[in-house]
Amino acid sequence: MKENDISYKIRGAIYCVYNELGHGLLESVYEAALIYQLKKDGLKVESQVPIDIVYDGKILPVSYRLDLLVEDKVIVELKSVDVITNVHKKQLLTYLKITGLHLGLLVNFNIENINLGIIRIANNL
Repeated sequence: MKENDISYKIRGAIYCVYNELGHGLLESVYEAALIYQLKKDGLKVESQVPIDIVYDGKILPVSYRLDLLVEDKVIVELKSVDVITNVHKKQLLTYLKITGLHLGLLVNFNIENINLGIIRIANNL
């Protein structure tokens, strides 16, 4: 399955979760619900995936964690904040660059219109 097909299914799962739970809950609640829905929809999903930082050929003793990795191809970064800022977008783009993946979705569940809360970010796609 290609990244665009995966992201289409992820968006469907996001809508299911949002329609059931609404907006304004903690990020951890949305993460648990979205993991459940994605698996229910037949997608492989991993949560809190550590990614190593390599410098000068050495793995540094620090790492980032991806909120969700779907089908080993699409990163989903979840937020429940008042406003998505450029820092949030750059965070996801950095994850894409570090992992070499091409597509990520930044999702803010703390918004009245979930369509405005889903931001697609591509890295050389």
